[in-house]
Amino acid sequence: MSAIKDVNVIIDIQKPTPIVGFGKPLIIGTSATAKPYKTYTELSEVAAEFTTGSEVYKAAKAILDQDNRPPEVAVMLRATAGTWDDFLPTIFDKDWYFAVCTRSTLEDITAIADAIEAADARQFAVSTSSKDDMTAIKAKEYKNTFVFYHTNIDNYPEAALVGEAGSKPVGSITWKGQRLKGIQPLDITAAELREIHDLGALTYVTKAGDPVTSEGKTVSGEYIDVIHSKHFVIHTLEYEVQKLFNNARDRKIGYDNTGIAQIEGVVRTVLQRCLNQGIIARGADGVGLYSTTFKTREQTTPLERASRVYNGGTFAFELAGAIHETTIRGVVTY
Repeated sequence: MSAIKDVNVIIDIQKPTPIVGFGKPLIIGTSATAKPYKTYTELSEVAAEFTTGSEVYKAAKAILDQDNRPPEVAVMLRATAGTWDDFLPTIFDKDWYFAVCTRSTLEDITAIADAIEAADARQFAVSTSSKDDMTAIKAKEYKNTFVFYHTNIDNYPEAALVGEAGSKPVGSITWKGQRLKGIQPLDITAAELREIHDLGALTYVTKAGDPVTSEGKTVSGEYIDVIHSKHFVIHTLEYEVQKLFNNARDRKIGYDNTGIAQIEGVVRTVLQRCLNQGIIARGADGVGLYSTTFKTREQTTPLERASRVYNGGTFAFELAGAIHETTIRGVVTY
């Protein structure tokens, strides 16, 4: 996710009245000395550098124990004497999407969540056993942070969820109803579950005999998969159009209708991929509910053409979403 680019994609989510990079977790730890970014493909590799009782090991184990675990996990350590203000800017030029932190104080959580919210390109998974902390986090209305409430957070339930759901194709799943290894479901009442949801968190419960995640929303109330999809679409469009520019070494992309059509073609190819992954909805005829509108050369201004900047492309699509609940009515007669 390089910050050097010629392409910018902006999406507004309008509500009515993975790929390694997009499923890759980053474990943020703290130690006496800082440790630079490093990736691990197996738990044994983590154990070679971190004791089995360490927080980094426990977080990595929660991720890598899952059936649909990512191919690798990254770790970075902040020095105990360092500050979040100094450390956090260094993480955003690295390859990861879901952050997990080994510290769970409210101060640590909000410091990381604030930074991730400002960047608006990744997500932060948090666990807590404190409803007071959940109330404070809920007040921040984070759209890129989700909270996993559990009475036992020593085994990193939020990391387990990232490990199970994060690397499935973006848009193909909802984060509600996921089954996690190593996490015990809570024995709580429906009223207690509503309280947890009202505080902007999810948890792990038993439904129809199966242990499953109770919801799949970020603190703001938006669905985790919608935020994941939004970031995926933006990054993929920027990447693929940038590749189009990069490959124009021998023949330029002309500022004419042919060159504009090349850009639009790349955008439509990405949107078709998003349709196939389940991000974009299909109509009754099975056709993807997306569209593109690109101004022709004649519709641009001489100043735009002279500056070699084309800002005339737009696209739109309908989210496929997911069904989380249902009510089925029946009639019994004699």
